[in-house]
Amino acid sequence: MDRTENFFPAFHQDSAKGKLHDVVNHECGRSTEIVADDLGIHHFISTINTACSSSVNAIALGSRLINHGMLDIVVAGGTDALSKFTLNGFNSLMILDKEPCRPFDATRKGLNLGEGAGFVVIVSERVLQQEKKKSLAMVAGYGNTNDAYHQTASSPEGRGSYAAMQKALAMSGLSVTDIDYINLHGTGTLNNDVSEGTAVKRFFGDQLPRMSSTKAFTGHTLGASGGIEAVFSVLAIMHQCVFPNLRFEATMPEVEIVPQQKFEQTTVNHVMSNSFGFGGNCSSIIFSKQ
Repeated sequence: MDRTENFFPAFHQDSAKGKLHDVVNHECGRSTEIVADDLGIHHFISTINTACSSSVNAIALGSRLINHGMLDIVVAGGTDALSKFTLNGFNSLMILDKEPCRPFDATRKGLNLGEGAGFVVIVSERVLQQEKKKSLAMVAGYGNTNDAYHQTASSPEGRGSYAAMQKALAMSGLSVTDIDYINLHGTGTLNNDVSEGTAVKRFFGDQLPRMSSTKAFTGHTLGASGGIEAVFSVLAIMHQCVFPNLRFEATMPEVEIVPQQKFEQTTVNHVMSNSFGFGGNCSSIIFSKQ
């Protein structure tokens, strides 16, 4: 969309003008094709568009393809670019904060939009042995659900969020006490943080692990967020650390969730990363130290 917007100003002035090359990049899978072409990938190419959970679902699909012996190497993640259309859409929902966002804080006023890309390379055990390499982490489990509560809002009780975390944990074979860190979806909106906080509190009870929203660093990168936060999750395992939830000061009155307030070196063997999209498409993924 950001490329298409470049086309129209000149075209409206003169229908013979405007770069058609910008228009052909409009299709939602175009970024996938550009990345694939750049890397010389010509085998299996696919794009998943489930709003803000897109990247996690792409990583989950890549893991499934490898686990079923269909592929040996997968590049999976997501990218998203800012456009006026996107900015105006979020502005119409009145969920943008004019100041730096503060996820899970009682005084939060909304999200900050960001843009970027995040990808991981997933390989089979056979490739690891052939290349004589050690993996940085492994995909231990994932879950995708849809609570179908609202087009743009999560259910107040976090039904989809809870079910996604439940599925991811069940696939991993871990228990709630094994999760060392949660990379929260944590957009900073009134609805999301209460919904996710309620689901996390219900799921983990009194055994809450360390948690934070790294969107306080990056802004909400929409379709790219799950890929970027997958990288944060792997970095947490590599460097045995957890990241702070910037600008948190006061606990939300609706649910007592106190995120990590400073960078900390600690034991991190299993990280849960949450990504919840519009339409109620909720995904959770667990990365584990191998």
